[in-house]
Amino acid sequence: MSDPRLACFDLDNTLIDRDGAFLAWAEWWVDRCGLGDDAVAWLLAHDNGGFTPRAELFAGLRERFGLTASVEELVDAYGHEHPSFTWVEQSVLDGLASLRTAGWRVAVVTNGGVVQQSWKLEHTKIAGAVDYCCISQAAGVRKPDRRIFEIVADHTSATLDDGWMVGDHPSYDVAGGKNAGLNTIRIGDKHPVDTPVADHHFASVLDAFPTIVAG
Repeated sequence: MSDPRLACFDLDNTLIDRDGAFLAWAEWWVDRCGLGDDAVAWLLAHDNGGFTPRAELFAGLRERFGLTASVEELVDAYGHEHPSFTWVEQSVLDGLASLRTAGWRVAVVTNGGVVQQSWKLEHTKIAGAVDYCCISQAAGVRKPDRRIFEIVADHTSATLDDGWMVGDHPSYDVAGGKNAGLNTIRIGDKHPVDTPVADHHFASVLDAFPTIVAG
């Protein structure tokens, strides 16, 4: 009997609206600190979809608005606060369940830190809806490196043959999937880079589930 096939999903801005959660956190945090709307605008302008290192982001914020807390304190607080502002649509959880019912092994493959990504996965209940969650900091390797997908395949007893990688970032998700020999689906248009080109490109991850099942 052959090993089951693998369907991998990115977390931020794929399964969940990471940018929407960041905005909700920023508005809450700025209000709590008694700062003006310009602080929210500054955070959104410098966040870069989460790709700006958090120490760099909060060092700039501290300097711009004269905050007294240290950069380390600000980063640590953010790491514990931001996940509570994330959410997942029930239709996404249902889609993940549909793949598992169809015999697929389903995994989250996310670049990021263990603390914040783990909290997001638990808070949204995605952790319990998939077979395995692979966080790059814990794995010691990041997308687009093929090895992170090999780790996932090993942990799920699945094969990479005829598998899928679904994510929003061409340079990490699409490139990583191709490096691992997976079929690829790009979600959304949040990143200006448009290569490599995915096999499919959808506005919503909800369109990925029937495509994978049909494939």
